[in-house]
Amino acid sequence: MDWGGVLTTPLESTMSAWADADDVDLDDFGQVMREWFGEPGEELARRNPVIALERGEIEVPHFEAELAARLRTRDGHRVPAKGLLKRMFEGFQHAPDMQKVVRRARKAGIKTALLSNSWGTSDYPRDGWDDLFDVVVISGEVGMRKPEPEIFHYTLDLLGVEPAEAVFVDDLPFNIQGAVDVGIVGVLHTSYDETVAELEARFGTPLR
Repeated sequence: MDWGGVLTTPLESTMSAWADADDVDLDDFGQVMREWFGEPGEELARRNPVIALERGEIEVPHFEAELAARLRTRDGHRVPAKGLLKRMFEGFQHAPDMQKVVRRARKAGIKTALLSNSWGTSDYPRDGWDDLFDVVVISGEVGMRKPEPEIFHYTLDLLGVEPAEAVFVDDLPFNIQGAVDVGIVGVLHTSYDETVAELEARFGTPLR
């Protein structure tokens, strides 16, 4: 399972709340992300601060400074760099129904793992994770990131399962594709009902 957008409230609503609070135009933020990632297939050929942050290769304050330097408020002012990521993601709330699904799966004997790309590793609300996950893999702590195949293989090895035995749930299509490319069944999370129905079908176990 991914964290943000799967076991929490959706990323879109969280980012919208941040943009309103910081008076940032989300289209400007999106343009920065498109420039940093470039065309598909080019991201590894360019310096991308997002990739570096997710791998733990740069510190949060450095990333915040780079991102803030590219953003402006809607009336043209600079966006404060200090605490930028905390402000961006403080709107995340737990999705208790989805977390109950993970807990039920684990009680049913299904091994569970959290696999999350981190924008800084210190602000995850980790209370209760011991009851949810057999394995926790945070990108910045292992120097790999989704959708790189290495992080999927690393997580599978920790779980002790083969790719064909695993199901990966994420809210971003390119991360799902990365999992599928290594032989994992991918489930694109768009709603609680659809995801749970897919997991129940895959595992033959009631999870509601």
